[in-house]
Amino acid sequence: MERTEIDKAQEALSKLKDAISAVIVGQKDVIEVVLWALLSRGHVLLEGVPGLGKTLLVRALSRALGLSFSRIQCTPDLMPADILGTNVFSEDGFRFLPGPIFAHVVLADEINRATPKTQSALLEAMQERQATVGNITHPLPDPFIVLATQNPIEMEGTYPLPEAQVDRFLFKAEVRYPEERELVEIIRRNTEGEGLVLPDPVLTREDVLLCQRVVREFPVHEEFLSYVAKLVLATHPGRKGAPPAVQKYVLYGASPRGGLALILGAKARAFLSGRFHLEVEDIGRAFRPALIHRLILNFRAEAEGVTPWQVLEEVWEAVPPP
Repeated sequence: MERTEIDKAQEALSKLKDAISAVIVGQKDVIEVVLWALLSRGHVLLEGVPGLGKTLLVRALSRALGLSFSRIQCTPDLMPADILGTNVFSEDGFRFLPGPIFAHVVLADEINRATPKTQSALLEAMQERQATVGNITHPLPDPFIVLATQNPIEMEGTYPLPEAQVDRFLFKAEVRYPEERELVEIIRRNTEGEGLVLPDPVLTREDVLLCQRVVREFPVHEEFLSYVAKLVLATHPGRKGAPPAVQKYVLYGASPRGGLALILGAKARAFLSGRFHLEVEDIGRAFRPALIHRLILNFRAEAEGVTPWQVLEEVWEAVPPP
C-alpha cells in the first residue's frame, strides 16, 4: 500500500467525520464506532431511547457517503420477503424484485419489533453479503453495512434478538442522552431557519473501498494478537485466567468474532487518529463496543443487578497489556 493511498484515505475519512458531525450534535463515541464498522466491513447495533438521533445519524452517513440507502421499519407483521424481495410473474416469466436489503447502507429500525422469523432473514445478508430467494442467490452491493436500532426500555411487543444474530453485529454503540449544552444546540438547529439539512456527498464508493482496503492491510504485531486472544478467552468461565466475576456471573463468554471486532476496531481507530501502528489505548477504546453484547450472563447476575460492563471491567484489569 503506497503512502499516497493512505493519505488519500485518511483525508476522505476526515471529510466524512466532519460532514456527520455538522448534522449530529455530540455523540462523538457513537459516530466513531459507526465509522469503525464502515472501515471494518462490519455492522452496528445502536441502542438508545427514542428521539436521540439514531435514524438521523444513519441517514447523514448514507448521504455523506453518496451511497444508496434503504430503511426497514421493523414491525411484528413484517415478513422475510419484505426485506429480501420476491419473485414476481411478468410477461417474460418470473423476475426478481429486490427488497430493501439491496442497498449499500441499510437501516433496520427497531429491529427487536420484528419476529424471529423475519430477524433471521438478515443473518445470511449480514454474514455472507448475499440473499437467497427461492433457489437463487443474489450478491449484495459492495460496500454493505447494516445499522440496526433498538429501544432498551420498551419491552412490550418486542422480540429480543437471538445470540446468533447479536453476534453478527461487529460493534454495539450505546447512544446516550445529550448534555444540557448539546440539547440547547439540538433545539436551536431544529427550530431555526430550514431546520436540519443533511450533508452533501463528500466521498465516492471508490473512496470507501479504498479506506476499507487500507484498514485491512494495517499491520498488527503478534503481541497484540496474543493480547486480544487472552482478553476474549478471559470472558469464558472455567478458563484459566478468567477473573472471579466471570466465573461467578457469566454463562457464555465472547465468541471468536469478539477478537475480530477488537482488532478491527483498534485498527480503524488508529487509522482515524492518523497513525499506522496499534497502541494498547486503541484496543481499550474498542473493548466495550466489541464485547458488551457478546457476554451472556446467568440468572445470578440478573438477580444481583450485575451488568456486562462490570464484568468486562474486571476482565480488562485481569489481563496485563503487552
